Amino acid sequence: MSPRTLLHPRGTLASGPWELELDARRAEWSFASLRVLVLEAGASQEFETEGDEMLVLPLSGSCVVHCDGDDISLDGRPDVFAGPSDFAYVPRARTVRVTSSTGGRFALPGARTEEVLPFRYGPVENVAVEMRGAGTCSRQVNNFCTPETFEAARLIACEVLTPGGNWSSYPPHKHDEDRPNECALEEIYFYEVASGPTGDGMAYQRVYGNPDRPIDLCAEVRTGDTVLIPHGWHGPSMATPGYDLYYLNVMAGANERAWRICDDPAHSWVRATWADQAVDPRLPFGSGRGGARS
Repeated sequence: MSPRTLLHPRGTLASGPWELELDARRAEWSFASLRVLVLEAGASQEFETEGDEMLVLPLSGSCVVHCDGDDISLDGRPDVFAGPSDFAYVPRARTVRVTSSTGGRFALPGARTEEVLPFRYGPVENVAVEMRGAGTCSRQVNNFCTPETFEAARLIACEVLTPGGNWSSYPPHKHDEDRPNECALEEIYFYEVASGPTGDGMAYQRVYGNPDRPIDLCAEVRTGDTVLIPHGWHGPSMATPGYDLYYLNVMAGANERAWRICDDPAHSWVRATWADQAVDPRLPFGSGRGGARS
């Protein structure tokens, strides 16, 4: 894949009410998908999940999700830096309607599956908030739909928040082989970058491979941009000084629903340096609750 295919700037995959509409076919792979819905105050949008299980995750604002004759009200949040959010799980092959009395932006991570699980609520109180790394590698991970925290058929999703000047997704890692210490997963990164006093912020993303499976990206990313990672080492995600970075990770694969990664052996030694460093005191963001480093 070329860098142009991996990086999709904001608006390039827009369609109607969807700020982003990225299905597995458009991503040129088999499972992972992502939509971002924008609703004005009082507006609603109806859609079909077709072959994907999905979540409705407020990025900003609140909404009501209607599916299978029931309604789930999501309190949401003012923005992604205000803390984690509640969310709704919607099954494959369903008609869904999202309504927002106040307006907002809503992410719909998804994964292609044949399994049908029930429509249900994900309370914000159950979101496991974890501090990873230390020092300038400190970041916050909201594990809202990981294998240990929420049941899904194939979908894995989490949020990563990185204070300005820090690096996350580091050491670089990969998950493109099925073996005891690794699971093959397609992955989507969707970014929000905090604004500064004079304009929008920026960040940088690195993806690279090896001679057998080449892939190469080192790109500036801004709010609403998307990067696809079909294989290869990915990281660091670099938050520039003064601009906090958020990204939504969406993952799915053909086999076991597990997140097992392999560090780039050239850089794995960095983890040992965290033992005598403190977690960045700017964490957690918003109402996040601290956890253990890993």
